[in-house]
Amino acid sequence: MAESEYSSNENASIDSDSIEDQSKQDLELQFSEDEETLVIRMFNLVGERWGLIAGRIPGRTAEEIEKYWNTRYSTS
Repeated sequence: MAESEYSSNENASIDSDSIEDQSKQDLELQFSEDEETLVIRMFNLVGERWGLIAGRIPGRTAEEIEKYWNTRYSTS
């Protein structure tokens, strides 16, 4: 009986970890209005050159900007 209690607690721990990871990813995708405007303007100028765009926004990586763009503006 103790083993089944342990495994259910272990599963709860795994679930809470994945929830924390998801909320952490959501926080990363929150861009300020200025950042969003800059991403749009830079995308219109240079296209999908995420590294170049990220170079203009301190603290943002190319991966974050690409993910933000694809979740917010992608037409696919």
